Amino acid sequence: MKLKNKLALTGVATMATLFLGLNANAARMDMVDVSNNNGYMSTSEYVSMRNEFGVKVVTVKISEGGTYKDPCAASNIANVQAAGMYINGYHFARYATKAQAIAEADFAGRTAKAVGLPIGAVLATDVESQEANSQSKATNDRNNDAFMKEIQKFGYRADIYTSGSWANNKMTIKGKTGWIAAYPYVVSGKNWYSSNHAWQWSSTAKFRISYGGFDVSQLNSNYYTAGQKSRVKPNNKGAVKANNRKANKHNYKLSNSAKWVKESKTYTFKTAVKLHTSASTSSNVIAILPAGTTVKTDQAIIQGGYRWVRQPRFNGYGYLVTGPASNTLEYVKSGATHTYYTVKYGDSWWTIAQRNGLNMTTLASRNGKTIYTTIYPGQRLEVR
Repeated sequence: MKLKNKLALTGVATMATLFLGLNANAARMDMVDVSNNNGYMSTSEYVSMRNEFGVKVVTVKISEGGTYKDPCAASNIANVQAAGMYINGYHFARYATKAQAIAEADFAGRTAKAVGLPIGAVLATDVESQEANSQSKATNDRNNDAFMKEIQKFGYRADIYTSGSWANNKMTIKGKTGWIAAYPYVVSGKNWYSSNHAWQWSSTAKFRISYGGFDVSQLNSNYYTAGQKSRVKPNNKGAVKANNRKANKHNYKLSNSAKWVKESKTYTFKTAVKLHTSASTSSNVIAILPAGTTVKTDQAIIQGGYRWVRQPRFNGYGYLVTGPASNTLEYVKSGATHTYYTVKYGDSWWTIAQRNGLNMTTLASRNGKTIYTTIYPGQRLEVR
């Protein structure tokens, strides 16, 4: 997510010049987003990110849907500010109608103020849910616009976060707006989504004194730093360069060498889905399978910005998109009929569902529960 800056930056060109001087041939770790999934983060962890990795901005999860408040938000905001960094927030959207979008914006705005997100910060809407996937592009555009207009009434600046495969497909993301997630790619000096405010290029970045993997983004404008003051700059430029090179090396492995993996799974569609002749959106369509159709798959792959699965048919195979490329294959188990996850401290229905490419309702119902059922560390949940 996002933070604050002292520099009087006047535009995209100024910001780009400032950042590109650090590491011109690699994606930069300008911004990190955190939530309760990362646990309670200390000021010293943020200082390390700033000094050793060149992180300038932190964007903190504030809320989700119409009721969930991230329990770590207030602590994260305070500690990021203590580290002298830019701070912003995001809301994970669940809205499917304009009225729901306005209601969620009101909830997010009130929650942001209560946990100390400063006026003038960005409060982005994170649009990647099953609810949004089930809507038309026009409906998502209408809902996103309503959310952003409402959030501005609280004194926050608005933006949209979504995946590269959804941008201008499931919703409109104009130039000089948007925070786009797309990974992994081979860097080759290319600045992906350079016309947008930010590009999230990894979800597995490692920091020296922080546990687990983190989402990191490169800023392509000053939008996520505008109107804020950052008191402290990185003090170890050598470490910043080395750590950025290392991050690129470990996060850009796929792209041109994607491979099929075994996946024995049954899908039941909530909406109509196109069945293609190959794993490409430009391939011919065999059929349009209506909502309620159940198919069994045998393999999966991440390719062309999407996650594809293969359906054995009487005369060959059909290919289906299950979601954006961020719907990772990490949890696909070869030959497994069921895969389980052990709940850890700090987990929630949302974090576990997101890791496994599910929505919360599906995950809960699969385990005979609802999203309002309390889960405990050590509890085993079926995720596949």
